[in-house]
Amino acid sequence: MKTTDHSSYALIHWILVETSHPGNLGSAARALKTMGFNQLALVKPRRPNMASDAEAIALASGASDVLAGVHEYLNLRDAVSQSSLVLGLTSRDREFGPPALSWDEALHLIVEASSENKPTSLMFGPERTGLSNDHLALCTHRVCLEANPEYPSLNLAQAVMVCAYSLRQQLLLKGSGQVLENQSATPNNRLTNHDLADPAAVLAMLEHWQEGLIAIGYLDPNNPKKLMPRLQALFARSGLHKEEIDLLRGIAKQMLLKK
Repeated sequence: MKTTDHSSYALIHWILVETSHPGNLGSAARALKTMGFNQLALVKPRRPNMASDAEAIALASGASDVLAGVHEYLNLRDAVSQSSLVLGLTSRDREFGPPALSWDEALHLIVEASSENKPTSLMFGPERTGLSNDHLALCTHRVCLEANPEYPSLNLAQAVMVCAYSLRQQLLLKGSGQVLENQSATPNNRLTNHDLADPAAVLAMLEHWQEGLIAIGYLDPNNPKKLMPRLQALFARSGLHKEEIDLLRGIAKQMLLKK
């Protein structure tokens, strides 16, 4: 018999960024409750009091408790501050940004993090544009669902349901003591090490480095080109640890002293 580890479900935070339509919020809440999840958050929703909107309540269809528990944030940094594993769901490839994972690889990381009692954030972007590069800057990885390449677009609530369903299956396997599926898709050891700096700390370090590079004349703020996005991509691939962030910030401090 499969058992349900409710503590693992509570470690998964579902974050909707700049959501426009209350119906999508309600449908997402319904999808999450159906699959056993309840940690839902909004970041800068396009309408005030969206969780109490009549359309959201109607489409939640009984998941009013999930809606009532929605956390609302003014900025993305606060929303992901408790998670060292932050996955941004996107259908578009990017020249820069965090390393890409398949959804199978992402599932392995999420289950591993939950086994260590560490929270994970799953981030979904605005309905019309999806996640921007600025949003992805606060992610440890970007994840693309394996959809029809000729038409990869999913409605926001549909994407939440697809992820919630497949994640539930893996958590049920974990709870029953079975070996997780898709072991061949396991990322390398550097990616599976969860003693990593949180994305907000990495971004703050990059801002510190930007100041330092300007101070020593290496970065022209009037003509920055692609230096900072390239550094961001480099550090994202590195999977920085907390002590490495301290080291890099120490270097930035020394650059600023040369000003």
